[in-house]
Amino acid sequence: MADEQDHRYLSLRNQSATIPLQHLRYAVVSAEYGSFRRAAEALLTQQSTLSRCIRELEESIGVIVFERSSGGVCATSAGRDFLRTILEQMDALVTSAKSNGRGEAGRLSVGFYTSLSAGNLRATLVDFRQRCPQVALGMVERSRMRLVTALRNGAIDVVIATDGGHVFDSNALPLWSERVLVALPDGHHLAGKKAIYWTDLRNETVLLSHYDPGRELEDLLLAKLISTADRPKIERHDVSRGIIKTLISIGFGVSLVAESDIGVTFAGLTYREVRDGAGPSQVNYSAH
Repeated sequence: MADEQDHRYLSLRNQSATIPLQHLRYAVVSAEYGSFRRAAEALLTQQSTLSRCIRELEESIGVIVFERSSGGVCATSAGRDFLRTILEQMDALVTSAKSNGRGEAGRLSVGFYTSLSAGNLRATLVDFRQRCPQVALGMVERSRMRLVTALRNGAIDVVIATDGGHVFDSNALPLWSERVLVALPDGHHLAGKKAIYWTDLRNETVLLSHYDPGRELEDLLLAKLISTADRPKIERHDVSRGIIKTLISIGFGVSLVAESDIGVTFAGLTYREVRDGAGPSQVNYSAH
């Protein structure tokens, strides 16, 4: 019996998709007033028009919605079920529309190429999930240029990236800054310093990934060390940041990382803050 009733409700919902909204409105108001005449007066329409629309509605769904009598109209059992289903659907649609309009529901696609192991991006995502549990988050990790293309094409909604350059032709919301650190193998002579200055790297081999943000960190290094005499040897590898850390741990060189990149414990590495004359060097992140 319950299965038959559920099937009937489902059929009504499916059929209601093809019913003119005006017909549904006439039916709901008629049920409220218990009279086609009074409903027509409230809706500023002719009673004959309202009556015809409700008859067309009943023929469309194959259900008698109202019992007619000289005293007015009264919804049948099937009619009440139908109207209740319609009202529930309308309430759900209105609630959903309001939630989506306020950004409290829907789907948000976020592009990034920074680390999620620690730092502000991780904390922001955790906070966003708690504040907006009805928003489905889709995470997309790509290179900077692929993220630019995806953002322009509408494939993703927002990109979290450093501010280097002006490749993002979009609105930008400043978010946070992260310190730039030098990743060293344990026992390296620079590991004994509390902080490292850019010029301390002149005799080192700096390992950088071809993948982001390796290129940006290289640009930063070259901007800080304008004199070629102060610049270290730079080796670029077509490998992930994790492989770069492995190469550091076995003595191939040192590297530059953003602060969030040190969230995952990696044996054999030491991190030190890198500074210039003004203090700690930083990279700034924005939402594009």
